[in-house]
Amino acid sequence: MAVSSGQVRLVERLKVKLGEAKNLPARSHGNIGQRDVYCAISLDQEEIFRSATCEKTLDPFFGEEFQFDIPREFRFLSFYLYDRDRPMKTDKVMGKVSIKKEELHKYHGKDQWFAVTPVDQDSEVQGKVHIEAKLLMVEHMNDAVPQNMLEVRIIECSELAIIHGCCDPYATLTVLYNNKKTESKRTKVKKKTSCPLYDEAFIFENGQRCGGQDRENAYSLVEEEAAIQEIRITLYHDSSGVFGNAFLGEVKIPISDIALNREHNAWYFLQPRDSANRNNKGELGSLRIKLQYTSDHVFSSHFYDSLRNLILQSANKEPITSSMAWLLGEVVSYKLDAAQPLTRVFFHHGQIVPFISALARYELSKVTDTNTIFRGNTLVSKCMDELMKLAGHHYLRVTLKPTLDLMFRERKACEIDPSKMQVGESRETNLANVQEYISQILVAIKNSALNCPPVMCQIFSELRELANTYFPNQREVRYSVISSFVFLRFFAPAILGPKLFDLTSEQIDTQMHRTLTLVSKTVQSVGNLVSSRTSQHNSKELYMRDVFTHCVTDKHVDAVRMFLEIISSMPNGNQKAFDTPVILKEGFMIKRAQGRKKFGIKNFKKRYFKLTTHDLSYAKTKGGSVLCAIPVDQILAVERVEESSFKCKNMFQLVQSERTLYIQAKNCVDEKEWRDLLTKVCQYNSHRLKQYHPGAYLNSQWVCCKATNESAPGCSAVSNYLDCDLKIQIDSDREMERIYSLLLDHMEHFKHLQSSCRNATLGQNEVKIGGVIAEDVDSLMQTLDDLIMAVTHLEQEHRKHRRSLINTTRYGSKQAPIGDDNYLMLASSIDKIDLSSPLSAQTPCVRKTASNPC
Repeated sequence: MAVSSGQVRLVERLKVKLGEAKNLPARSHGNIGQRDVYCAISLDQEEIFRSATCEKTLDPFFGEEFQFDIPREFRFLSFYLYDRDRPMKTDKVMGKVSIKKEELHKYHGKDQWFAVTPVDQDSEVQGKVHIEAKLLMVEHMNDAVPQNMLEVRIIECSELAIIHGCCDPYATLTVLYNNKKTESKRTKVKKKTSCPLYDEAFIFENGQRCGGQDRENAYSLVEEEAAIQEIRITLYHDSSGVFGNAFLGEVKIPISDIALNREHNAWYFLQPRDSANRNNKGELGSLRIKLQYTSDHVFSSHFYDSLRNLILQSANKEPITSSMAWLLGEVVSYKLDAAQPLTRVFFHHGQIVPFISALARYELSKVTDTNTIFRGNTLVSKCMDELMKLAGHHYLRVTLKPTLDLMFRERKACEIDPSKMQVGESRETNLANVQEYISQILVAIKNSALNCPPVMCQIFSELRELANTYFPNQREVRYSVISSFVFLRFFAPAILGPKLFDLTSEQIDTQMHRTLTLVSKTVQSVGNLVSSRTSQHNSKELYMRDVFTHCVTDKHVDAVRMFLEIISSMPNGNQKAFDTPVILKEGFMIKRAQGRKKFGIKNFKKRYFKLTTHDLSYAKTKGGSVLCAIPVDQILAVERVEESSFKCKNMFQLVQSERTLYIQAKNCVDEKEWRDLLTKVCQYNSHRLKQYHPGAYLNSQWVCCKATNESAPGCSAVSNYLDCDLKIQIDSDREMERIYSLLLDHMEHFKHLQSSCRNATLGQNEVKIGGVIAEDVDSLMQTLDDLIMAVTHLEQEHRKHRRSLINTTRYGSKQAPIGDDNYLMLASSIDKIDLSSPLSAQTPCVRKTASNPC
C-alpha cells in the first residue's frame, strides 16, 4: 500500500560533541596572548546551547556534548566562537563554523576539524521570500505603441533573522539593466515581525518601445536596447542605530527566468552577499566537532508490524544468538547505535526485562574471569546503560541533584593533588571539602534504595539469580553483577558528567570538573569494593589514599552491600517515587502578566521559573521569594501560542480555569522542553481540556477565531502526545524506523551471512559465520530470511513515499524554495530508482541522510 505524505512525519535529532579550538587569533589589546573563549551552538541564527568559558587560552578545550530533537526547519548549523572581554564588559564574536543542513551527512560520526570563518553582516542570513513577477506588453490609450513592462510583486517573507531581539523588515527591489543602469524601489516597513506580509507591486519599464508589427519579436528587440538583465530583492532590518539598517539577505533573479506574458510565482531562500567571507584565508583558527544527525521519515505504526514482531521475538528466541536483536547488535560496528532503539522498543512493549535477562544469561554463560563481568561494551551492557538513563532519570535527580546543586553553589576548592593545587591553597581544607561532598553522595545513594525504579529492581533481581546459578560458590559475584551497572555505569558517570544526565545547567569550569572527577572516582571505587575486600589504598595516585581512608571504609562498603541487597530483592519495585517534589527544570523566561485585576496592566516581565513534580512557580530572581505557584493539577492545557498574537517567537500558554498564563522561552529548543515537561506532569488531570485557543485574547476578542467572549470554548484541538509518561517518553514507531535504517545500512552484511548459512553444514553447533557466532545454523538462516524480507517490504514503501514526495512538491513552493539544494539532490536521486525492482545488491538505495531526509 502506498503511503501518502500525510501519513509520514519527519523527526530530526542532533548530537554534537564540541572538542577543541586551536590557533585562534590573539587580541589586539590587553593580554594579547590570551582569550576567554566560549562557543555558542545555533540553528540558523537562533542560539540553542552555550559551552563553558575556557579562560586565558588561544587553544581552548571544551569537551562538552549537547543533544536535542530539532523542533523546526533550519538551513545552517552554526558554531560561534566568542571572546569574553572582561575589561570592556563585552562578548566579541571571533568567528564561526557554519554547516549547511544538506552537508551534515558528510561529517556524521566523524571527528572533524573545521576552519573558522569571519562573521559579518553580509553572511548572516536566514529566511525566505515569496516573489511574483511577469513581463507584459501594455497598450496605452493615447499611444499606439505597446510598452514592454516588468511587474514585480513582493508578497511575503518567512523566518527572517532577529536583530538584537527585534525584526522590523522592509524590502528593496532593484532592477539591473544591460547598460549598467539600475532602478530601485522599496516596500513599507513592517514592525516587530519576522514573517511580514507586504503584497506590494512595482512596475518597471523594460527597454524601448516597439511597433505593433514587431510585437512577436518585441522581447528579442529590447534585449539589444536598455533591457533588464536581473532583478534583485534585498531585505533589511530598519534600524536607527549607529550601524544603520541591518542586511537580512537577498535574492537575484535573472530576467531569463521570467517568460513573456507568463506569471513567475515562487518562494526563494535568502542568500548572503557575494562579498561575504571572501577575504577569509583560514587565519581565524579551527574548531574540532563531532556530529551525529539523524533524519527519519516515520510511517504509521502498522507498516512496522512484521519487523517489530521479529524484534520482540528476540527475548524468547532460542538460542539468543539466532535472534534479530542479537544479529543487529553484532553487525552494527558501534553497538550504541543499535542499543538505543532496541532498548526503547522493548521497554515500550513491556519486554525489556526478559530481553536483557536473555542477553545477560548468554554473556554470563561464557565468562571465564569474574572480574570482567559486564565491564566491556557488549550489547547487554549498552542496553542496560540505555535503560538506566531512561528509567532512572528521575531517580538520579532525587538522589544526586541536591548534593550537586550544593557543590555548584559553594564551588569550594577540592584539589588534593599537590602538583595541581593553586598557590595559597590548603590541602587539609581541600581534603575536608571533597570528603564532605563524597560522604553526602554516598549517604544519598545508600538511602535511595526504596526509590530505585521498579524496572531496574526487576532486572537487578534477575541478574542476582543468574549470578547464583552460574557462580554458586562465588558469593561476591551476586554483588558485582549489579554494582557493575548501578555504580560504574550509572552513578559514577552521572556525577562526572551531570550535564549529560540533565542534572545541572550550570557551567562546569576547570575547578568544578576536577571536583566532580574526584567524587566520581571515589564512588566508582566503592562500587569496585563491594565484591572484593582488596584494598584500593595502593592506588598509583598516592594523593587519593587520604580520601580512600576516610570514605572507602568497611562501614561504607557494608552500607553499599545492603543497598545492593535491597534493590535486587524487590522485583516488584516501589511505586512511591514521586511523593517528594523534585525539581524537573528551572531557568529564566519572560511571562505576560495574568491580569488578576480587571484593568491591570498586562505587561511582559522576566522571571525565574521552577517546575517540580508538584507545581510551577516563578520569582523575580533565582532563589527569590515565590511570586506565584500553580499546582500541576490546576493546569488544564499546555500549548504553543501563535506568533501573530504578540509578534513574539517561542511562546506557549498554560491554560487554567480562571486565566491563561503566556510565557516566552529563550529559544525553540527550550520552549519544546518546557512544554513537554509541563504536559507530562499534568497529563493525569481528569479535567484536562480537549479544545484551546492557539491565539491570545486581545482587544476584546480572540486573535485566532475572532470570538468576542473571553470564556468562549477553544477553537483548536489540544496536541495529541504520543506518550506523556512523566518518567519516559518513547516514540516506538520512530525507534522502529531507526532500526530499519540500521538494518538497511548493513544489508550487504546480512546477505553475506545468509549466503554463508546456506553453504554451512546444517546442524552444526556454535560456528562462526562472517564474524557472527551461530549456535544453530538452521534458526539463524530462518531469522536472516525473515529479516531481509521485512526490510525489503519497508524499503519498497519508502521508495513509494519518496516518489510521491517529489511528484507532489513543486520546486519554488514554500516547502521547497528555490535555492533548496536538499530538494534538488532528492529529486535527482529519485530519478535513479526503479520502484518495481526488489531490494538487491544492484538496486541503488537512497540512504536517509541530511542531504536526503527521506
